[in-house]
Amino acid sequence: MGLLQHFFSLILITVTCSFAAAQQTDIVKNVAEFEERLKTVQPGDNIVLANGSWMDTELLFEASGTAEKPITLTVEEKGKVILEGASNLRIAGDHLIVKGLVFKNGYTPTNAVISFRKSRDKMANHSRLTECVIDNFNNPERQVQDYWITIYGKNNRIDHNHISGKKNLGVTMIVGLDTEESRANNHQIDHNYFGPRPTYGNNGGETLRIGTSHHALENSNTIVESNYFDRTNGEHEIISNKSCQNTFKYNTFFECTGTLTMRHGNETLVDGNVFIGNGKPSTGGVRVINETQTVINNYHIGLKGYRFRGAFVMMNGVPDSPPNRYVPVIDSKVNNNTFVNCDNILFGAGSDAERSQAPRTSEFSENIIYNDNKKNIFTIDDDISGITFKNNILGENSETSIKPGFINADIKLVKNTQGFLIPTSKKIKTKVVISSKIATKENTGTTWYSKADNIIALNSGKTIKVETGINTLYEIVKKSEAGDIIELEEGGTYLLTKAVKISHPLTFKTVGKEKATVLFERMMAFEIQDGGSLSLENITFDGAKAPDYAGNSVISTSKNSMLDNYKLFIDKCEFKDLVVNHSFDVLRVSKGTFADTISIQNSTFKKITGSIAALDKETDDIGAYNVEYFIMKNNAITELQGAALRLYRGGKDESTFGPFLEIDHNVFDNVGSGQKNKYDAAISLYGVQEIDIKNNIFNDSKAINIHLVVGEPIVNIRNNDFSNSEKLEVTGDQKYTVENHWYLAPKFSGDSYSLNEDSPLKGKGTDGTDLGILKR
Repeated sequence: MGLLQHFFSLILITVTCSFAAAQQTDIVKNVAEFEERLKTVQPGDNIVLANGSWMDTELLFEASGTAEKPITLTVEEKGKVILEGASNLRIAGDHLIVKGLVFKNGYTPTNAVISFRKSRDKMANHSRLTECVIDNFNNPERQVQDYWITIYGKNNRIDHNHISGKKNLGVTMIVGLDTEESRANNHQIDHNYFGPRPTYGNNGGETLRIGTSHHALENSNTIVESNYFDRTNGEHEIISNKSCQNTFKYNTFFECTGTLTMRHGNETLVDGNVFIGNGKPSTGGVRVINETQTVINNYHIGLKGYRFRGAFVMMNGVPDSPPNRYVPVIDSKVNNNTFVNCDNILFGAGSDAERSQAPRTSEFSENIIYNDNKKNIFTIDDDISGITFKNNILGENSETSIKPGFINADIKLVKNTQGFLIPTSKKIKTKVVISSKIATKENTGTTWYSKADNIIALNSGKTIKVETGINTLYEIVKKSEAGDIIELEEGGTYLLTKAVKISHPLTFKTVGKEKATVLFERMMAFEIQDGGSLSLENITFDGAKAPDYAGNSVISTSKNSMLDNYKLFIDKCEFKDLVVNHSFDVLRVSKGTFADTISIQNSTFKKITGSIAALDKETDDIGAYNVEYFIMKNNAITELQGAALRLYRGGKDESTFGPFLEIDHNVFDNVGSGQKNKYDAAISLYGVQEIDIKNNIFNDSKAINIHLVVGEPIVNIRNNDFSNSEKLEVTGDQKYTVENHWYLAPKFSGDSYSLNEDSPLKGKGTDGTDLGILKR
């Protein structure tokens, strides 16, 4: 018995040693060791990157494992191996696994951070990328294009990765079909966390694209399942499907300003996804183009987008369209979807002289549409006789002009165990069910890398009081932290001989009735740099000491490209005597900079040779622009030689839907008549997508000039007075609305621009108040 035990022990030792030799795990500490280890790697081996910072590291993981024994590239400890600087990874071979890498504090020196190929003829197959992180790994030049993950080959899986914060040009993740070896690929993209991507303000900000227009009729057979898209707002197409036979299931889109778009390609399945808008502007659902598309079992709630960003959009197409334009919708089904408190469903969207083919032989059936406030959420832009409507259920107070195919029901909303509001009614025969496979923030991405927002808001920090004097503002900013509030002395005077660089969110304000005054001897007082946002409250800016420099402004953005979108808020401020030379602006921006919001309210502007806001630097006519939301409300503007606002969005690209403009309750007195005003206008707008100009008084001023470019902008110009001023000028072939224009003397009371009691403009506002400024 003892001999037998000894015999088996020897066998066990031999097998164990052989197994150890076959499955070797080695920790490598630098690129040289990694490359040396690859020379001897065998199926089943693990290559482990040592903890620490891997600076300027370009890895080529080229090897061949087997289905039973893949080769794994992993890390010593998750979250402690950081690839920084000019770093990237290429994967080539078969049965490879990459796990646990983190890319941050740098950017790829090539066109991709992680690529599933070494070259066009050497790519990865049957391989997996899992539990990896790409976090704010952006090229510092906003308009330099790169991709974060490019997927080639066949039968690859990309799962449980954390991908967040892409800000420069380029799609976050692409599936490439540029070679036969990457088509009909059967890739699986699942359980990834796609974190916030800010509005890019141009085409090229998609989060996921499968194929291109060049390969629109190729089958990709890619499955996109159970991924969480968290505020991925880069552009209109969150997902851009550009190939055939792809499946999108159980994904969650949280507050995403855009849609899952079937841009090119046929036979797409969109099944069981959730779209959560929470009432945020421009949040959308699914947009259908092309043939044999299926949209079933999706749940939409609180989506407020319109036009191409509706909760559901079925497009018109181009007759006999090439694959890269708009192939008409044919043989498509939209069944068993649920819409709760969504604002817009569109049929025949984009109908125009080119997109003249309405949908055909398609179906919209068994859908539930409930809205608490809006009776009719349907927009019909063309012939819908090619769509069969049947067995759709509307809320009791909802209506539609589409007949037949809809019935009303007494619908109640009941919260299910997942927290979703589910419509219930005796007339709903099939219960609305959200799949247990639906993506959540918790079941996607990694378990060890935080998904918490790290954005620090304005006015969220400590208050710092600053004494009057020379450059005291400059010095205090150097000591400040993001979110701080810098409080100026009431009635105090501050002189700047150096421009204040704003590289994190800061607020400057005077507490008290008498504003502090800021004078400056440089060509700007404040320069917003990358990462900065600025709020100014209750301060006077006086140009008396400004130098005679071309290009002066009170506020400017960095002259370099800025990755981070900024915010600018001006409230209860005064800007005066910006007259040392011509074209002295309040705000002047540079190309390659983008503001989420610029808000100017309750302020006065007097004796200025330039503009209040010069936002016209993106002139390449590719759909780019400088600000998403611009608000000008309750301001008095007098003796302004330039155009008060210059806002430009050129080109006919439909991937973006800004800028959004609101000009409300302002007085423009003697505005736009300067000899150097090349726009010859009080307000110059080109290609702006949503315009709301109302309740303003224009006195002795130049015209509002508007040129409409891209299809179906929303333009409302209502209840404005043009006393001794030029008439509104609108060009372009788009529709717009003008209501209640008057040409009446306003009868101001003194210098405050309030109206006398006998003014004919009292009570003329859309809101029932006086035109012009309101009480502050």
